[in-house]
Amino acid sequence: MGTTQLESVPEPKYWHLKTVLSEALDRDFAVGEVLPNERELAARFGVARATLRQALEQLELEGRLQRRRGVGTTVAPPRVGVAVGSTQHGWPGESIDGWDPVDAAEAVPGAAVLRLLGTAAGEPVLAVRRTRIEQGQVLAAEMLYVPAASVPGLSGIDAPAGPARARAVMRELQRLALDGQDRSVELGSARADDAKELDRLPGAPVLLVTTRYFTAAGTAAVSVATYRADTCRLTFGDSGDVQITHDARVAS
Repeated sequence: MGTTQLESVPEPKYWHLKTVLSEALDRDFAVGEVLPNERELAARFGVARATLRQALEQLELEGRLQRRRGVGTTVAPPRVGVAVGSTQHGWPGESIDGWDPVDAAEAVPGAAVLRLLGTAAGEPVLAVRRTRIEQGQVLAAEMLYVPAASVPGLSGIDAPAGPARARAVMRELQRLALDGQDRSVELGSARADDAKELDRLPGAPVLLVTTRYFTAAGTAAVSVATYRADTCRLTFGDSGDVQITHDARVAS
């Protein structure tokens, strides 16, 4: 990576630096290679470290770089295409959907999930945790929130914890007649528990895919899946038009 002093440019300096760095990644670095430290990079390009960090953060958001614990900043591999929609909708776990059940336990969802479920605070809700693995790498972590009222037969099943409990919750859910589902995708930041699961730093960019499952009685379950934004490219089947909405409320 040669020394390049940045001159006056019409675009923000960090954005121009991002372009220069991107070209250098293609030319001088291999996938998985560790970049020089921030001090060295800032000196090579004649920029402040704050400007350099902005450029590196943008490249990470675009999937060109990865920050890894105990390693540093490395060149990211090409993104993996992950299908998240199709013309055949079904309950989670109903077919081979690429997710592995981990556990199921009672949970206290945040206000945003409670609004989607239409349940009041304090009503019992089960949370099924699953992970999605592609090419030997954990790409996503999911929390499937199921009100206890949706799975009344679960109390008679002897599966106290672990993957067996998770599968039991999904089997009971599949006994209901699914009327439909809706899905939304947004950019977010990894929370501590998801970051650990995905081997990312807390606050790293992620894609949040939220799915609501409906029966005749209303919302039966809500899934919140957290995908690594640096390695995932979400693909959708031809199941309908993309709807763009604006919600001024801040999700909690």
